[in-house]
Amino acid sequence: MTKRDPFKYFKTSPEIIRLAVMMYVRFPLSLRNVEDLLHERGIDICHETVRFWWHRFGPLFASEIRKRRIEGMRSSHWRWHLDEVFVKINGERHYLWRAVDHEGEVLESFVTKTRDKKAALKFLKKAMKKHGPAEVLVTDQLRSYGAALREIGAAARQETGRWLNNRGENSHQPFRRRERAMLRFRRMQSLQKFASVHASVYNHFNLERSLTSRAHFKKNRAVALAEWRRLCTA
Repeated sequence: MTKRDPFKYFKTSPEIIRLAVMMYVRFPLSLRNVEDLLHERGIDICHETVRFWWHRFGPLFASEIRKRRIEGMRSSHWRWHLDEVFVKINGERHYLWRAVDHEGEVLESFVTKTRDKKAALKFLKKAMKKHGPAEVLVTDQLRSYGAALREIGAAARQETGRWLNNRGENSHQPFRRRERAMLRFRRMQSLQKFASVHASVYNHFNLERSLTSRAHFKKNRAVALAEWRRLCTA
C-alpha cells in the first residue's frame, strides 16, 4: 500500500511548507514575522497561508517525529520530571502539565482546567500509556501528584525536593517564549494542539549545544535539518 502524499493538492513546494512550519513552531515568531522572513527569501505568501500550513501540517510533522523518536527512547523509563504551569485562555486559568525525562526530552504535554487529583491522574495515565512506567517520578509538593500516584500504586517511586525538579520547571521556558510571541491562546484545543506539536519539534532540534563540542553540534544540527526535510515524504 502506497503512502498518501499530504502535499498532493498544494501548488507550493513541500520544502517551503516545511520551512514555514519550522520557523513558526520552533522560533518565537508571529505569523507576520514568518511572512516577512520568507519574503526576504523571495517567497511571497500571506501570513494566513502560514497559519493554514501550521494547522494542516504541524500535527503531521509532529506525529512522524514522535514515531521515530519513541522507538529509541528506552532510557526514558528511568527518571521522569513532572511539572505544571498555568496558562490563561480568554482570561481563565488553565494548566499545562508536562513530563520530561532525565535528558530533557519532553515526553508528554497535557492541558486541563484544574490541577486536582483527577487531572493529575489523567495526565499520568496518558504519559504511562504512551511511554510505559518510569522508575522514578520527580515532582513538586503539589498534593495532586501524591494522591494520583497512590491510586495507581506508584507512590513509592515519587521523589520531591527543593531543587530536584529544576529540569521539569525549566522545560517550560521554550514554550513560554513561544507563547508570548503568539499573544496567548483563545481555545483549550488550540493550546493542546500547539503544546504537543511544539514539544515534538523542540525534541527534534534540542541538541544541547552547551554539552558538546562545536564540531559535534554542527554535525547533529545538519542531521536534524536533513531529517526534517524528509518528513512526510513518499
